[in-house]
Amino acid sequence: MQILVVEDDRALLNVMTEVLQDESYQVHSATTGDEGYLLAEQGIYDLLILDIMLPGMSGLSIIQKLRGKSVKTPILLVTAKDSVEDRVKGLDAGADDYLTKPFAVAELLARVRALLRRHGQTTPDGEINYGPITLRPYSHDAFAGDLPLKLTIKEYELLEYFLRNREQILTREQIFDRVWGFDSEASSAVVDVYVHYLRKKLAQGAADHLIHTVRGVGFMLKEKS
Repeated sequence: MQILVVEDDRALLNVMTEVLQDESYQVHSATTGDEGYLLAEQGIYDLLILDIMLPGMSGLSIIQKLRGKSVKTPILLVTAKDSVEDRVKGLDAGADDYLTKPFAVAELLARVRALLRRHGQTTPDGEINYGPITLRPYSHDAFAGDLPLKLTIKEYELLEYFLRNREQILTREQIFDRVWGFDSEASSAVVDVYVHYLRKKLAQGAADHLIHTVRGVGFMLKEKS
């Protein structure tokens, strides 16, 4: 599960990154609003943690631009501003929750878990379910109904990304950046190859119909209406 933290206080950023990594989250970071926005608009993160007061683009501006582009990633605002007016501005801009500095590490982690559950990322026991598919991130197990799926690392990461963004169109570029990474030497054509592999594995449990090709754009995980 990938989290982007945008915070200009490097000491706090390092602490938050270490704490989240200790909980097995993959953490990316930025120290300016402009850099944070460029990363966030890719739509490859499961959660964004934003400071309001940032060099360059403010946290509120980032939220407004992301929501204007229909990026639905849950957002947790972390800021020293604690007035009711400031909290209302953040929530009205499209943030999902608000945490005021200074904060306890336990509260940060609790809010992260709550946001991910609220947005359908996990069940209370950590599983991800959709239709006949069940994913258990804590053990890297995947099932189609009662059938265990023997997935490679990349197949597992691809299925996890589809599940966390179910019923949303994902471009080939988004999938490539999330699963293979910005600096991968592979070409984006690898996405189609691995979608083919994944469909074959899901077909063993009669679940391959869930992955739909969106011609000229990418793919979407969705049950037929």
